[in-house]
Amino acid sequence: MVTLFFALFSNAVIANTADTIAVDTTASTMKLIANVATETKEMSGYFSFSKLLISIIILVLTYFFLRIISVLLTVWGERTTKHRITIKGFIPVVRILAWMGSLSFIVVAVFRPPMASILAFTASIGVAIGFAAQDLVKNIFGGIIIITDKPFQIGDKIQIGDHYGEVINIGLRSTRITTADDSMVSVPNAEVMSQAVSNANSGEDNCQVVTEIFLPLSADLQKIRQTAIEAAQVSRHIFLNKPISVLFFQEHIGHKVMLKVKVKAYVNDIRNEFAFKSEITETLTNEFLDYYKEDPAKNSEFS
Repeated sequence: MVTLFFALFSNAVIANTADTIAVDTTASTMKLIANVATETKEMSGYFSFSKLLISIIILVLTYFFLRIISVLLTVWGERTTKHRITIKGFIPVVRILAWMGSLSFIVVAVFRPPMASILAFTASIGVAIGFAAQDLVKNIFGGIIIITDKPFQIGDKIQIGDHYGEVINIGLRSTRITTADDSMVSVPNAEVMSQAVSNANSGEDNCQVVTEIFLPLSADLQKIRQTAIEAAQVSRHIFLNKPISVLFFQEHIGHKVMLKVKVKAYVNDIRNEFAFKSEITETLTNEFLDYYKEDPAKNSEFS
């Protein structure tokens, strides 16, 4: 009898407990659904059609504003060789400040989410970027470092790996240079930051140009030096405020030892680098043409 009583009592307790758990579970589920609905309604308020339209208009206006500013600064810079590099150096700075200002204005003034949502969104974006866009983040930070640290700027002649040319744009993702063959090379900023970069002029409008020619060891060194200096001095591209030097080296070419002549001089505009080098090479080759005619084999090998 006692056993039967305890059995009935246990079944009643278990049944009541199950009903209580079911009620609690149902209440928790309904509360969760209500919270999700509330948050969804709040988020839909943040991303209303009018706010999205205003944001798109702001971004489009920022894009056209930057295009106009870039064109104006480029035209202004091209009018003067002396200040061209300095003026063009403002283009990437203005570009970054304008985009950061526009995005900040859209978040703070247009959408106006609470601070907790901003922090949560920022954390989520940070995690997503960390896993999915590591290369993009490296390029962006590389672009910011290039603009702030200024190892080079727009208008400089630089060497990146196998590419040498004038910097025409420094963006958040890549740096673009124009080579001597008039080809545009786009180098990711992360790659720029991970290797050595040679800057030929470091922000100045002039740069050193090295011209090399080969002559036989019997050549008159004094005559070569004098002729090379005069050829550089009379060039319309020469920058006379810096020295002209002529250096001599011996170099093995094939089975012969030749005299390598290096003419170092500065041009008044970095864009005249190759024209000046061609002019010096042509002048010296014509001046010392007799040295090549002395030995036909030598002429055919080094002409």
